[in-house]
Amino acid sequence: MPPANPLSSDPIAEAKRQWLSHGWSQAADGMAAVTSLMRAQQLMLGRVESTLKPFGLSFARFEMLTLLSFTKDGQLPMASAGARLQVHPTSVTNTVDRLERDGLVTRSAHPTDGRATIVTITPAGREIVSGASPALNAAVFEQPGISEQDLTELVRILARFRRQAGDFIDPPTPPDPL
Repeated sequence: MPPANPLSSDPIAEAKRQWLSHGWSQAADGMAAVTSLMRAQQLMLGRVESTLKPFGLSFARFEMLTLLSFTKDGQLPMASAGARLQVHPTSVTNTVDRLERDGLVTRSAHPTDGRATIVTITPAGREIVSGASPALNAAVFEQPGISEQDLTELVRILARFRRQAGDFIDPPTPPDPL
């Protein structure tokens, strides 16, 4: 969904021109790339959030519900959920607080670890995510606004960047079957 009033020129291109004119040529491409990524994230998040709004969900709440719905028994320790979603423990707590307030998850003590808390999706949470997922798939993920070829290349580039930044490591190569 494009902005209602698109700008008549690209402000990032203008910023790059300014970087170059100020003698920051070695930083100009990096500034343009980083700023472009941040603006693209804003645009995508706007599409995601507007799609999820009718379901009463933010993207963080959707991600938590989806993660829980993918587990075998609909539950995870909160620390594991945070690690898988790559968010700070405080963000997990805030998200779970809101989901619990709305009856979409419950919290319980971990049966063997007195320091851990288990978060469990409720039937209402499963119902919400089962409606929100197809809506988000149709409105955003199936139509991201990027050609399939560019999308594949973009994912590869970003994965390479994330790996080099220490976001994840490649799994060891599985052994050949006997």
